[in-house]
Amino acid sequence: MKKNFLVLFLLLFWSIYGFSQSACLNENSLRALDLDWERAQLEANVEFLESLLAEDFIWIHNHASLTDDKSDVIQRATRQKETGENNTRSRKSQDVKVIILANTAVVTGTTIVDRGPSPTVYNFMRTYVEVEGKCFLLSNHTMAVPEQE
Repeated sequence: MKKNFLVLFLLLFWSIYGFSQSACLNENSLRALDLDWERAQLEANVEFLESLLAEDFIWIHNHASLTDDKSDVIQRATRQKETGENNTRSRKSQDVKVIILANTAVVTGTTIVDRGPSPTVYNFMRTYVEVEGKCFLLSNHTMAVPEQE
């Protein structure tokens, strides 16, 4: 009986350990997912955005000048895809840090967005949540970093 209990315990431990290792809330997965978010913004990848953004997604832009929800982001990407109009040439993330607590993660860093004539550097803080093994982007806050004088 003790042997069966031990075997059952070990199997349960390995399955939980294996599941936690494959869950989306780990640093490498989140860094990759965040790069995918940036790429989706650049390429107007509507399908990816629809699957990534939580239903209650909120994006606070520079100095709270604009607030977007999921439908705003999807509509903008759809419009860009349909018209081919997108003045963004590139998006590059740097200094990315990941903080994980339970089923929530915060990803911070800077993104250099080139829309011409010169790139703008934005500080960002994004909140990801894991629900039933899938990560969703719940919120995004971006703020332009003042140019050095």
